[in-house]
Amino acid sequence: MLRIPSKKSLGQHFLFDTKIRDSIIKAAQLKSHDLVLEVGPGKGFLTKELIKNCGEVIAVEIDDRLVEVLQQLYSTSTNLKIVSGDVRYMDLNDLISEDTKYKVVANLPYYAASRIIRQFLEIEHKPSSLTVMVQLEVANQMIASPGQMGMLSVAIQLYGNPKIVKKVSPSSFKPKPKVSSAVVNIQIYQKFEVEILSEKHFFEVVRGGFSAPRKQLRNSLSKGLNITPQNAEKYLEKCEIDPSRRPQTLSLKEWSKLHVNLMS
Repeated sequence: MLRIPSKKSLGQHFLFDTKIRDSIIKAAQLKSHDLVLEVGPGKGFLTKELIKNCGEVIAVEIDDRLVEVLQQLYSTSTNLKIVSGDVRYMDLNDLISEDTKYKVVANLPYYAASRIIRQFLEIEHKPSSLTVMVQLEVANQMIASPGQMGMLSVAIQLYGNPKIVKKVSPSSFKPKPKVSSAVVNIQIYQKFEVEILSEKHFFEVVRGGFSAPRKQLRNSLSKGLNITPQNAEKYLEKCEIDPSRRPQTLSLKEWSKLHVNLMS
């Protein structure tokens, strides 16, 4: 592996484990015609296999040092485009035309992982799938069931079906992170599995519910949506949801029902 020191400020931990790389490639279910957007290619360890297994790769790298290295390493590659920049502040349509299907494959920095994933899920031009490396704790939040769900669980599961493909030891990276990681695959739904009248309103309701996650729903909704506890209780009972429950116990279907009733 190239001797380029990692930047702590960018959360860089370079994957070097070939077995984990193979698991990522397999989980992404790449076809020879696929367009892949790779976020944070780093030193090109994963990039090397991506360009072998799909039609085209667009690799977005925030670190100018690594952009230069990638350009030198893959100067003869005809199916790789290297883009310098921070994907969080890019217009995707500048990278991929609106009518083009694509997949996201990435070893994401821990500090930005949740935001980047939600960014791709919430834009109009969504990928068909995301296969990403994230902190294990985040991966567990993404796949959580009612009883342990949080804002991230609800947000991810509204748009797709997340599955942990493989848990990854810190020893698979240089430098070693202090926590374990996981490869997660999210297959994106072509349409919502629950009734959604307005994504904006749906998330306002969910954020309201989680505004005080340790409180009963009647109180957290009252606080988060600025309504009286009595009104919150009325809406919950209308949805056949016990007002004394905690927000983490609600299923996606129950959040949907609550959102629809609050809009009506």
